[in-house]
Amino acid sequence: MKSLVGGLSIRGVRLGTTSAPVYENRDRDDLLLMDFDEGAVGAAVTTTNRLCAAPVHVLRANLATTTSVRLWLLNAGNANAGTGEFGMDSCHQTVHAVATLACVSTDAVWPFSTGVIGEPLPVQSICDALPRAMSASDGSSVAWERASRAIMTTDTHPKLRHIQCEISGQTVSLTGMAKGSGMIHPNMATMFGLIASDVVMTAGCLHVLLTRTVNHSFNCVTVDGDTSTNDVCAIVATKKAGHALIENPDSQEAQIFASALSALADDLAEMLARDGEGATKFVCVICEAATNNVDAHAIANTVASSPLVKTALAASDPNWGRILAAVGRAPVPQLEIEQVNIWINSIQIVQNGSRHPEYTEEAGRVAMEPIDIAIRISMGMGTGYCRVLTCDLTNEYVRINAEYRT
Repeated sequence: MKSLVGGLSIRGVRLGTTSAPVYENRDRDDLLLMDFDEGAVGAAVTTTNRLCAAPVHVLRANLATTTSVRLWLLNAGNANAGTGEFGMDSCHQTVHAVATLACVSTDAVWPFSTGVIGEPLPVQSICDALPRAMSASDGSSVAWERASRAIMTTDTHPKLRHIQCEISGQTVSLTGMAKGSGMIHPNMATMFGLIASDVVMTAGCLHVLLTRTVNHSFNCVTVDGDTSTNDVCAIVATKKAGHALIENPDSQEAQIFASALSALADDLAEMLARDGEGATKFVCVICEAATNNVDAHAIANTVASSPLVKTALAASDPNWGRILAAVGRAPVPQLEIEQVNIWINSIQIVQNGSRHPEYTEEAGRVAMEPIDIAIRISMGMGTGYCRVLTCDLTNEYVRINAEYRT
């Protein structure tokens, strides 16, 4: 099952964008307001970075109070992280302004921010812009497109996809968008992953399925090894699809939805890796035959986040010793290097922990030249499996981040 590019209207969802402005560039939208029909429920997973942003704290508090959700407020250009009590007060002010404007309770409003860390949130600009965002609100695919652009920071293009499935004879639709290009190394979720569906499902069931999905999609992407302060993956269910309420996450109906959700999240995660800051290559690191899935993730993630591996990829340099060295330092309790085999695309570079007897430098260079590269690592230990998506590390990444605030 694969998702399709672009947004699809979701019953019970409307989106409005405007320029607050938060960015100095007043020619781009940087504020998004999403509102949902009464009865919608939501679930979210958030960053484990202990310097989590004020909106993450407020979102968690609101989720602890109620699973009902009426509005999402998102701004780009300012993370409202590392801002202390002032940042918390700023976030509460914007949430209160949204709740007042929409005549809903404050705990039904979920805030999201992304951008520069440590700068004060421009509260007044955001509050003044809210009526404009609300008046621009509609549920069309065009509105989704505008929304996916409004939440961008260093992204080179929007990340927006949709998918449908059938549950009990009814069509269920999902549209998801993501933002993220740098500071991508998930440890919960990563960046923003924002999904809406008209599925009829309890919040508890939604949370279980979202958590399972995040673990093999957004939690398996790394661009630069930095876990953001603002990472959130959130989903809302408007309950408009017309089928019976789904409560059991292991039911057949839930699994149909989970398959569609997983396909959507996997494709959005791939878009994040492909749009890594300064990236010229998309890399899939597969670890198989590990002791268990946890070890497989640790090994694949170590290789995928290695600066030496990533710079070799940028140069199409088949320095296979860097890959094997990264495998050897992976934080797993048991590892037998003598059983490790490694391939770059179709070329086997390592056999039983050392250079493959038929490997040549020229063959390795040819394997490293394509834009899409697969590194497959077989551990010879068990049945554990994981796939981690990443990109190369180029001079352009350094330039983008050196000039990020200038």
